[in-house]
Amino acid sequence: MTRALIALLSGTLFGAGLAYSGMSDPARVQAFLDLLGQWDPTLAFVMGGAMLPMAVAWVIRSRLSSPLAAPTFDLPGTTKLDRPLAIGAILFGMGWGIAGLCPGPALADLAIAPGDVAPFVVAMFVGMAAQRFVPFLSQKPKQAGPK
Repeated sequence: MTRALIALLSGTLFGAGLAYSGMSDPARVQAFLDLLGQWDPTLAFVMGGAMLPMAVAWVIRSRLSSPLAAPTFDLPGTTKLDRPLAIGAILFGMGWGIAGLCPGPALADLAIAPGDVAPFVVAMFVGMAAQRFVPFLSQKPKQAGPK
């Protein structure tokens, strides 16, 4: 119950931050990506502003033996840049640039303009399901064994 409450509060705070900063507005995100037109630097300030609390969180995490509401930290198992990660990042960036939305703002926009964002959210969940259930999309890279 505690973990669910923390997740709900964190998601609510994140969504409120997206709405307050204007990052749930696809036009603002697309204007940030329009370097040769009517460029809007707001997203750069939002990203920069997020770095300070994240740096503080990493310092605090390094001093904890476990999280406050979970038995262990859930950190990525690897830091390797491989083909699936690069392809996923490229597809994410292309979709973000075309639609002006990524998962967080899209879900936040369901409360603001559900009719406008619902097709994106449906497509997002279809893509997530495809990655999970279509074998060639969810293949893990083979680990190199000893020779």
